Amino acid sequence: MNGKAEGFRAGPVENHREREKGALVYPVYSRRSGGLSIGINLFPDRKSCSFDCPYCEVFPFSRDITFSTTLMEEALEDALAGARAEKIPVRDISFSGNGEPSLSPHFAGALETAARVRGRRAPEAALVLITNGTGLLDKKLYDLLRDRASGAAALRIWLKLDAGTPDWYARINRSAVDYDRLTGRIRLFVTEAPADIQTMICAVDGRPPPPEEAAAWEKLAVELAVSSRGRIRSFQLYGKARPAPEDPLAEALPAAYPETRAESLRRALKAAGANAIPVEVFP
Repeated sequence: MNGKAEGFRAGPVENHREREKGALVYPVYSRRSGGLSIGINLFPDRKSCSFDCPYCEVFPFSRDITFSTTLMEEALEDALAGARAEKIPVRDISFSGNGEPSLSPHFAGALETAARVRGRRAPEAALVLITNGTGLLDKKLYDLLRDRASGAAALRIWLKLDAGTPDWYARINRSAVDYDRLTGRIRLFVTEAPADIQTMICAVDGRPPPPEEAAAWEKLAVELAVSSRGRIRSFQLYGKARPAPEDPLAEALPAAYPETRAESLRRALKAAGANAIPVEVFP
């Protein structure tokens, strides 16, 4: 198997059991992209991530496939050609897949290749990295992302911030990466480069984030917004909408809950003079 997509088939992201397995590139309709997203998967053989989130929709699997930038380029060309043939606008080309993209040894080369293909075949599409931010702890990666996030055809970085306290971080992200070290790096990054802040809001062990966690997250979000001086493009609050292998450890909350959190953040941003930043909700 070479990992290339067979034909152009895209549907709503409802179940990831089969979507990326063995695929280097996959078309999908994304709620946060607002249309067709062409995904790039740097881990077609197995999941590889520095987080172990209970809501993660990647089911355990193993495939005898080796990532190849050359094959990825061919598959991306095919997917964009398929979208053109179907007259479907491509909203973005997105690095996501079965793990944390920035931790792949192929990431820098794949990013360069994707940017080149995008410029040639779909210049109207955004180029997006969906990341948990742990790559920012590596200076070389930090510098790469900072530099690529600026300019006319900039990389859009969707940067995860699920928790406002170490306790909730331990429950919702379950990572060995130190919380204070990671959030310190995020604080620095948003003062130097544009980013969108993405936050999963769901129940864990049957309980929503406690009030003190919600308050701490909002306080941190406002601090980031103010210190970024306009570099934060948006806050994306999204809920659990897909099956996960650990269900029901993580569960969706009523749609009113993230809306309430979003409205509270909007008020806090306005009070801090940062109300120009959109707060979007994807329940």
